[in-house]
Amino acid sequence: MNKRSGGLGRGLEAIFNSNPKGDEPVSSVAVAELRPNPYQPRRVFDDEKIEELAASIREHGVIQPLIVRVAVRGYEIVAGERRLRASKLAGLTEVPVVVRDFTDRQMNEIALIENLQREDLNPIEVAEAYQSLMEKFDLTQDVLAKKVGQSRSHVANMLRLLNLPGEIREHVSRGTLSMGHARALLGLPDQKQQIALAEKAIDEELSVRQVEHLVNRMQNLGQRETKKAVKPNHVLKQYEEEFRTRLGTGVKIMQGKKRGKIEIEYFSTDDLERILSLLQNS
Repeated sequence: MNKRSGGLGRGLEAIFNSNPKGDEPVSSVAVAELRPNPYQPRRVFDDEKIEELAASIREHGVIQPLIVRVAVRGYEIVAGERRLRASKLAGLTEVPVVVRDFTDRQMNEIALIENLQREDLNPIEVAEAYQSLMEKFDLTQDVLAKKVGQSRSHVANMLRLLNLPGEIREHVSRGTLSMGHARALLGLPDQKQQIALAEKAIDEELSVRQVEHLVNRMQNLGQRETKKAVKPNHVLKQYEEEFRTRLGTGVKIMQGKKRGKIEIEYFSTDDLERILSLLQNS
């Protein structure tokens, strides 16, 4: 088991073990009474895989019960939405369930971690799920990173994807652009340039390395056009790298003729407070 799946497994196990199992009864519930998890981060379900699971269910039935909680109307699925979809496709009118008592927070965490364990989510769905958890439950990037078994830098990089235009996010969701392409496009400050280069990358089937090269060329061209009188200062790059290392986020230093400015990225109020604390204590 790799480091990521190990951390995620412990996180999901801790949540489920907060509700002791014992000899929990398995009940049969009508599929019409079941509602999807309102915190389900996955927006795209693979129809082919659902059909394969439906074929298995027709042959063997639903082997693993769905985990649900009581809702105002019927039940909400905690874990097992793919099984429900496949059961409907297989023509079942009832499915086996185990009823548990989960809070909204636990529902949200389980939905995210269960999908991440299976690596079913695309990068945009992961980023949106991270942001949702942070906003709804007031989590810092550090706390969230521990919950999902990832580094804080990984969480920060995923959240940066949400700064991309909707067109590009949709391409990443569909897989026509990879996360590597998306991260390279973030190097362009102008969204029109990002979209234009994204379309070029798709049309010409450019590799991530090729997109990175084009981004660097466009950055250099933009700097020459806006700062013709200013020679590039390689020392500034070293300063930028030191800032990034100390602050744990993106930093850009822009030099003008007589003055310059420093841009520091942050992704939430908590992240901003973390950066301010580091600056105050340095």
